[in-house]
Amino acid sequence: MSVTARPRGPRSSPVRADATGAASAVLRPVLEAPRRPARVLAAFPSAVYLEVRAELEPRVVAVTTGGAVRLPNALVTAGTPPPAAVGDEAWVGDGAVELERLRLRVRRWWDPAPPPGRVGPARLAAALPVLAGVCDRSPRRPGLEGSDAAGLLAAGCARASPLDCVTAAERLVGLGPGLTPSGDDVLAGTLVALRHLGTAAGARRAVRLADRLGAAVAFGARGRTTAVSATLLHCAARGQACAEVLAVLRGLTGGWPLEPALERLLLLGHTSGADLAWGLRIGLAAVVALAGDGANAATRTRDRANAAARVEDGANAAARVEDGANAAARAGGRGG
Repeated sequence: MSVTARPRGPRSSPVRADATGAASAVLRPVLEAPRRPARVLAAFPSAVYLEVRAELEPRVVAVTTGGAVRLPNALVTAGTPPPAAVGDEAWVGDGAVELERLRLRVRRWWDPAPPPGRVGPARLAAALPVLAGVCDRSPRRPGLEGSDAAGLLAAGCARASPLDCVTAAERLVGLGPGLTPSGDDVLAGTLVALRHLGTAAGARRAVRLADRLGAAVAFGARGRTTAVSATLLHCAARGQACAEVLAVLRGLTGGWPLEPALERLLLLGHTSGADLAWGLRIGLAAVVALAGDGANAATRTRDRANAAARVEDGANAAARVEDGANAAARAGGRGG
């Protein structure tokens, strides 16, 4: 018989303060589940990342201040997260997050993937050179600039080739240093753009590609990248993104000015903003190409239908002429 010591956590150290926060709807499965142990993965002045010890997704909860990047897996508090160190125990569930000196309860929920409005492919095509120009002029460069894998991803997306896209993703997942490697950020931007912009423009092939690529990325991320980045990729596969990315998407669809939103995104992290923007650029270019292919296919189908109708009309006219000739012949025979 063995005895396992109960893990230390907020139950063994009284909670000294209560606070409330606004949580992403992504976190409902873990925050509304029964209380489970967690541990601190990373701690910064404006954010603490907790890994929940469960198989639920998302496995990482970001406790952030209002001034931090509002990640799609964030619980945002008006106060300051308490001091925490990597490896510290915490608890998540029953509608709250508990750190050693704080119990943070959910007061309201927000949506990290608001549905996009409708937009014509022509507007997106006009926005593509604007996005490309701002990115190319920016001193903030992607971490994998010139990567063959990113080039393969762009080409595969433009052709709606799941094989090329998944092959590129296998090379990009986990590629680069940091909590969110550059390869993961490029994939996240691409996935979100394919889903949101494809839906907005009615480009069904882009949305189907987002489904297939997203499933492959979410499945392959665990164990191949950091826990924080794996959670963000899981979110991106469903179109969920940080506020800065969502602002650029709104700019692309005409919701508000594009360039200021893009410049704010480029400032994120060392290369994360530039990597996300690169992914958005790949996804936008693919949606424009695939929406154009769909329009051309529809035009070709309509033209074929019109041509068939004209042939049928011609055949009917010929039949009527023949009927007239036959009737005249019969009339002539009776007269003779």
